[in-house]
Amino acid sequence: MSGRCVLVDAGMGNLHSAEKAFRRMAPEGSEIVVTGDPDAVRRADRLVLPGDGAFRWCMGRLGASGLREAVEEVARERPFLGICVGMQMMARRGFEHGETPGLGWIAGEVRRIDAGGRPVPHMGWNDLSVLRPHPVLEGIGSGAHAYFVHGWQMEMLDEGQLLATADYGGPVTAVVAEGNRLGTQFHPEKSQEAGLRLIANFLRWDP
Repeated sequence: MSGRCVLVDAGMGNLHSAEKAFRRMAPEGSEIVVTGDPDAVRRADRLVLPGDGAFRWCMGRLGASGLREAVEEVARERPFLGICVGMQMMARRGFEHGETPGLGWIAGEVRRIDAGGRPVPHMGWNDLSVLRPHPVLEGIGSGAHAYFVHGWQMEMLDEGQLLATADYGGPVTAVVAEGNRLGTQFHPEKSQEAGLRLIANFLRWDP
């Protein structure tokens, strides 16, 4: 049972499509809440942090909104999902517009994609390569389609935290996890079958 799933609204993008997808996949009796209130975030049974924009700006928004402390408190023990820049913020640091410390949960650094001559940002549908099993990836195998929009990616320092990649002029980090925290570079709310399956799995995940 999902309980109370909170989507964090720190002003880092339009959450309408994410809210709609999570409501669609939520188990009966569960609650989906979109909020920028730190006290409401602390009452979450599971937490989702979406993000759109530059790494430095998003980290600044999380701090300036008063939400960072609440997010870190919940994510110590309860299921956490970071989406797009929300995943990147889980890294140790990012280099977009200068070096900026991240949340430090994943041993990685966010750097500009080296796409081998392909257009950047990496935008559109791409196939996942699943490297290791995880409950949130149940039913999602290599070849599943996911929707990406990003010009920067998390370069992993600990391959054991890397669950899936996509190919865009070389491997691009697509899914990371450590303990009760998981992140996706792609947008599950825009990734149709695979994305909805991932959301449903997350809402039932009991790490």
